[in-house]
Amino acid sequence: MMSETLTLGKALNHGLRRALENDPKVVIMGEDVGKLGGVFRITDGLQKDFGENRVIDTPLAEAGIIGTAVGLAIRGYRPVCEIQFDGFVFPAYNQIVSQVAKMYYRSLGNVRLPIVIRIPYGGGIGAVEHHSESPEAYFSHTPGLKVVTCSNPADAYAMIQQSIDSDDPIVFFEPKRRYWEKGAVDLSLAAQDAYPLHASRVAREGNDVTLIAYGPMVRVALDAAEAAAEDGRQIEVIDLRTLSPLDLDPVYTSVRRTGRAVVVHEAPGNLGLGAEIAARITEECFYSLEAPVLRVTGYDVPYPAARVEEEYLPDLDRVLDAVDRSFGW
Repeated sequence: MMSETLTLGKALNHGLRRALENDPKVVIMGEDVGKLGGVFRITDGLQKDFGENRVIDTPLAEAGIIGTAVGLAIRGYRPVCEIQFDGFVFPAYNQIVSQVAKMYYRSLGNVRLPIVIRIPYGGGIGAVEHHSESPEAYFSHTPGLKVVTCSNPADAYAMIQQSIDSDDPIVFFEPKRRYWEKGAVDLSLAAQDAYPLHASRVAREGNDVTLIAYGPMVRVALDAAEAAAEDGRQIEVIDLRTLSPLDLDPVYTSVRRTGRAVVVHEAPGNLGLGAEIAARITEECFYSLEAPVLRVTGYDVPYPAARVEEEYLPDLDRVLDAVDRSFGW
C-alpha cells in the first residue's frame, strides 16, 4: 500500500495523471487547463508532461468544448472536459442534454460516448455571481447521463479514474470548497479494485437517525454527527457518492434500523435531490419511519453575494436542528 496524505484537488490531479498514463486515447480539454493548470490547479503539470495534444487549452466556449468532445468520443477518444465553474456549464447544456445523453439511445446502442464532464460546484469560497451554483439536479434528471460526486481525497482519486474508464457519459461534480481538505489516498490502488463507482457508502455508523449527504455536505454531516455524539445521540451518515443512478439500498437498510432520516444538500430544496430521496425512502420504509423525512437545503433564491453566503449554506446548526425536529415527532 502506497498511502499518501493529499488534498482532494491533488488526489484528482494524480487520478487524471494515471488515466493519461494508462490510455493514450484519454484527452483533457478545457479553459486554462494546460499551461495554467486550471483555475484550481487540478490539471497542474499535466500539459508539460503529456503535451498540448492531450491536455488542450480551449477557447472560452463551453458549447464548443462539449461539441468537440462528442466528435472525439465518436472517433474512439475518451475526452475529459473541464467546465471552469459550475455556473458556466449552461452554454453547454444543450450539447450535454441533446447530444451527450441521447447518442447511445439514438444509435440503438451502436455509438457510445465515454465523456467525463468535470464541474467544480457549490459555494463557500467567497466567489462572485455564477461561481457557486449547484446544478446537479438538472443532470441527474436527464436519462442517459450518469452523475457522481466525491467528498474526500481517496474517493476523488479512484472515482475520476473509474469515470474515465466508463463507456457511459458521466458528469463528475467536484466540491470546490473541499479541494484543500486532506486525507489518506492509496496511490497503488487500481481503479477496478476501488469501491464501486455507482455505490453509496456509510461514512459513519449510528443507530438513532440516518443523515444522507453528498459532495460538499458530507463534511457538514460528519461534523454534525460528531457534535451530536457529545449529547449521546448516534447519527449514521451516508455519503451517496452517486446521484444518477441513485444507490439507496444502504439508505433503506439504515432507515429501517433508525426510523428517522434527514437529507442535506446545498442546492435549493424545490425539486432538488432531497425531494426524490425523501419520496423513495417514504415508499420503501414507510412502516419503519418514526417521523417524516426532513430536508436541510439551500434556499429557493439565486445564490447570494459572498458576504452573506454562510447564511444560505446548510451548516452544523441547521442540520442539528433538523435532527432535533425529527425526534420531536
